Amino acid sequence: MDTPLTTIAVVGLGTMGTGIVEVLARAGREVIGIDISEAAARQAVASLEASTARAVRRGRITEQERHDVLSRFRAFSDLQAAAEAELVIEVVPETYEIKQQVFRELDAVVSPTAILATGTNALSVTRLAAESQHPERVLGMHFFNPAPAMKLVEVVSSVLTAPPAVESVTRLARELGKEPVAVGDRPGFVADGLLFGYLNQAAAMYEASYASREDIDAAMRLGCGLPMGPLALLDLIGIDTARTVLEAMYSASHDRLHAPAPVLGQLSEAGLTGRKAGRGFYTYDAPGGQAVVPDALTPAENTGAAAGRAVSSVGVAGSGTMASGIAEVFAKAGYAVVLAARGQEKANAAKARIATSLGRSVAKGRLTEEARAETLARIAPTGSLDSFADVDLAVEAVAEDLEIKRELFRTLDKVCKPGAVLATTTSSLPVVAVARVTSRPEDVIGMHFFNPAPAMKLVEVVRTVLTADDVHATVREVCVKVRKHPVDCGDRAGFIVNALLFPYLNNAIKMVEEHYATLDDIDAAMKLGGGYPMGPFELLDVVGLDVSLAIEKVLHGEFRDPGLAPAPLLEHLVAAGCLGRKTGRGFREYARR
Repeated sequence: MDTPLTTIAVVGLGTMGTGIVEVLARAGREVIGIDISEAAARQAVASLEASTARAVRRGRITEQERHDVLSRFRAFSDLQAAAEAELVIEVVPETYEIKQQVFRELDAVVSPTAILATGTNALSVTRLAAESQHPERVLGMHFFNPAPAMKLVEVVSSVLTAPPAVESVTRLARELGKEPVAVGDRPGFVADGLLFGYLNQAAAMYEASYASREDIDAAMRLGCGLPMGPLALLDLIGIDTARTVLEAMYSASHDRLHAPAPVLGQLSEAGLTGRKAGRGFYTYDAPGGQAVVPDALTPAENTGAAAGRAVSSVGVAGSGTMASGIAEVFAKAGYAVVLAARGQEKANAAKARIATSLGRSVAKGRLTEEARAETLARIAPTGSLDSFADVDLAVEAVAEDLEIKRELFRTLDKVCKPGAVLATTTSSLPVVAVARVTSRPEDVIGMHFFNPAPAMKLVEVVRTVLTADDVHATVREVCVKVRKHPVDCGDRAGFIVNALLFPYLNNAIKMVEEHYATLDDIDAAMKLGGGYPMGPFELLDVVGLDVSLAIEKVLHGEFRDPGLAPAPLLEHLVAAGCLGRKTGRGFREYARR
């Protein structure tokens, strides 16, 4: 098992198998491709020819290098062709029956020292190894799609796997230019173990008609910087495949967060399995197509929508980072802004923070000095909410404390003119709870900006059961005018982004608690395997562990799901004062400034 892996067989030449073939052949390995379908084998050859031709056109490889890559790949339809392989990677359909049959047949074909790797992301490697006469040589080698582009490979050991086999495959992954992460045998491993719970919650959110598919996907792309929204990603992965993975995860965890949302089963049974079928959560131009086309669920533009109220002046209450950022957004868009804080000094400091921010934009060439001066001139700092008497829209951006917000809204109710829209920027508290302390709850709405407000495009527009249609229309119109993307959602804990993001973060903490994987491996897995801009522990330390814990508690209190209970490790770190970057220590330690 410790010999160099120079001849490698890939069993199953679908999309993933063909991608793995390309990775191996480009890295100088002799590759034997095997598929019972001769058409699939021909397609794999054609795909490799096409991808290497593109690489030549783009100047990434020479014509001679392309010729060498193609000459290293041979395709067959019989497992006997794997006889000379030192490593066999199977990527056949995700069922025990098919994979176990492949392993039984390989035992009679390959050398006793050959390593057998399964590409499963949901099934038990241990159970598959038990079917082999040499279980010590069986492990998991989980590539991510598309294999040529994605850097992560999860190397999965069972309790039966011999360490030399793990070492050989880990070394190979590095030689292929990949980042191997060592994990134990449980459904989903690290990346999919975290990813599929999140995808499942998004499907359940859509099924409950809480938000549209377009708004759910836009919220996670724009609010979290993800490369794809969860429902579009489910269509890409295959809804039937996702359901299989979740079934395997639920059978091991019995966590309701992993119980497949019924809509996944309904779509699968109907054959609406995503892009490959031409229809899933979205409709595509053809089976296997990538272009989304309008269907019966596509939102119609401005059909019967209420007209919004006129807004020319905006009041922003607060003096922190979020308040000053929101004031900057409105002023840059041409609105007259009253920036109110607890005292003139704090208000002046908030405006000075805006001046610094605008100065950075000037230095980077994004804003002219003239535009900076005009923007600042539109902002009037004040130490009293009495200055909100004539504003058309009042936006609250004070501490995330319900009583503080309720007291502020009582004041806004007295100060603001009739017809003014009153908005709260809360990220987790019930909007209706602040609306009810006013004499005009129909004028109150949630307007959740993301930090930093000048840079982040998303605003969650949160209607309560009392919010008037024209108030909702007003806020959506204003969002567009300040160049933000509004998404609609109802008034429940977490709205869209936090309700999907924080259970994922909590599950990552549980993985560390259970000693399943390290902080570094989990962060690497989600960045390299999921395309996330930050790993979960990097993000937790930036957000603040105390803030994260508070949101987890709100989610758990609202939905009463045991799986949403905050991880004890998070509670312990907060109790110890380890709150993340702001204290110099959270899940990791940071240099004090």
